[in-house]
Amino acid sequence: MKFLNWLLYEVHRWLGIALAVFMFAWFSTGIAIMYSTPTTQSRSQQLAHAETLAPQAGWLSLGVAWERSAAQRKASAAERRVKPSGNAEAAVKQSAIPPAIADARLLRIAGAPVWLVEDTQGMRFALSANDGSLREASADQALRIAGDWFKAENAAPVALRYLESAEKPIILRNQDTLRPFHNIATEDGRELLISARTGEVLHASTRLERALYWSGNWLHLLKPLEAVGLGEYRHTLQLGLGLFATVASLTGLIIGWLRWRPGFGGKPTYSQGRTQPYREFWAKWHFWSGLLGGTAALCWAFSGFLDTNPGKWFTEENYSKEELNRFLGSELPPAMRDWRPTSSIAAAADGEDIVGLNWRRLGAEAVLLAETRDGRRLPLTGNGAGFGEAAIRTAVQRLAGEVPVASVETLRDYDSYYYPRHHQGLKEKPLPVHLAKLADDSGTLIYLDPQDGRLIGKFDRSRRVFRWLYSALHHWDFGWLYYRPIWDFWMLAWISFGLVLGASSLVIGWRRLKKSFAPKKQAVPRTTVQAAKLKAENAV
Repeated sequence: MKFLNWLLYEVHRWLGIALAVFMFAWFSTGIAIMYSTPTTQSRSQQLAHAETLAPQAGWLSLGVAWERSAAQRKASAAERRVKPSGNAEAAVKQSAIPPAIADARLLRIAGAPVWLVEDTQGMRFALSANDGSLREASADQALRIAGDWFKAENAAPVALRYLESAEKPIILRNQDTLRPFHNIATEDGRELLISARTGEVLHASTRLERALYWSGNWLHLLKPLEAVGLGEYRHTLQLGLGLFATVASLTGLIIGWLRWRPGFGGKPTYSQGRTQPYREFWAKWHFWSGLLGGTAALCWAFSGFLDTNPGKWFTEENYSKEELNRFLGSELPPAMRDWRPTSSIAAAADGEDIVGLNWRRLGAEAVLLAETRDGRRLPLTGNGAGFGEAAIRTAVQRLAGEVPVASVETLRDYDSYYYPRHHQGLKEKPLPVHLAKLADDSGTLIYLDPQDGRLIGKFDRSRRVFRWLYSALHHWDFGWLYYRPIWDFWMLAWISFGLVLGASSLVIGWRRLKKSFAPKKQAVPRTTVQAAKLKAENAV
């Protein structure tokens, strides 16, 4: 028992010293993350800044533009092919299949009509609707796109300057197929990142938003390692630090409860009626912040560790490209291939400010959605309500393979697995949605947007466990806690305990290190001391 007690204290002491800086940094950056807004632009933000489409006679159909650009697309795809991150054998098998159209949107970019196409291999292209050629945005065109972007905000004309062409900006994630990026800035500190491949504005930020990112997400997720060329070690370091932080928090919580003597039932307390053993200022604050906030610290440390998915305990959040293609089906509906835009689109949309047209397909069915500046989607084909339940069920069955589809129901409200984040609304998380349940051992739940047939999310048993062990414990995004300002008060209270815990850990750890590694003073023999005193007395 004495050995276990000694081990408990030693593990907590030295792990605390090693992690003090990281723990304090994580709590500090957590506040910046709470109040930072995403700078990566959502579809609704892109639509709000887009040019009015105003289709004209003579524009090419999607099928013609796709055929005319075949040679250019093949060369471009070979140049920017991304190394697969999943099953290599499946990726090679998938790449051997000729690419087909998975998604297509018609927009105006820098004044010209463009088909933005994503193929079944994940490559994205901008095809001219005038001549079918592969189109890329030059630096001059990027400046025009940026000017149109700011003009849509009804702001006064701004002076723009071209900063650089960036291959892998740290502030952008999972956009490798769209690189390089043009970085455009204004005099008041706003910046845009525009894909040279498609002309899309992918990032927009002010000085404050970038400051919150650099002082929040960038530090919190150990992104400086990527900036110095050590990005390959970031995941491993996060995993290790998360595990050790969990152990440090757990041992500290156990020590706190063992050393707390509240005096209940007449039981003894420490001297002078103290309920904790420490007299020194920082030690007392460390004890109380750990005892009161230790549970929250443990939840954050443990959930942060799980976020690294150690040992691949949890299944992947997203479907593979092969699964998505199976969901869509192999055939391209004739309506989607042959339809040509005309000026009658405006009349069909009742005079709405149409800024884009989006073709979506499931099997042999396709729907055309007109996208308005305010983010609404207006079906222009079919029954006016997007894909029917039969098309959805058939697509889900293709995705599920031999596993039967148990049911398909319509959700008109959010649930525990499909819900908006604090900076999202109905445009980002639309309602109603279809919920398909598979009759497999994991009880897989699949959420789909009935209007455009898009797969929104999947939750097998593993992902449902992850939702509660990670998101619920890290973001507290459930029940009444997730409503603001209750959530803000809740998070700030526990982060305050964490800041005190981290600051006191730094002070106590530094003192312990100085004490442990400071040169030892050599003891002076007593006889020598007595001889020196006698010599001094004689001198007097």
